[in-house]
Amino acid sequence: MKLASVRLIARDVRALVAFYETVTGTQAEWLAPVFAEIVTTGASLAIGSEETVALFQEGSAEAGANRTSIIELQVEDIDAEFARLKTLDLVHAPKRLPWGNRTFQLRDPEGNLVSLYMPETDAAKARFGSRF
Repeated sequence: MKLASVRLIARDVRALVAFYETVTGTQAEWLAPVFAEIVTTGASLAIGSEETVALFQEGSAEAGANRTSIIELQVEDIDAEFARLKTLDLVHAPKRLPWGNRTFQLRDPEGNLVSLYMPETDAAKARFGSRF
């Protein structure tokens, strides 16, 4: 099994797509006016409008309602990314976590938590380094 994508449902799909284009430096692929994907090496970030929920099951997802997940993006230089993105909705500045990653977090326009991280210790580099 392969993780193909994570999908976010947005009230303002254009604003959310623009945020992730800025953060990832990747242009979105618009597959429909209500649906876009940002394709990365590991997986895609799919972004759909609230209208797309009814295609699956009406009411099964709600924009801006999730406070339990963190979208994590591995980067090569955490300090350069922080300098580039610190004017966005910053949750915290770079710090080292107990498992050896250096990270900072933002909130996207729909309130989702976004963590950019870089393996910093040798153990973290050994574990996470091959994922980049």
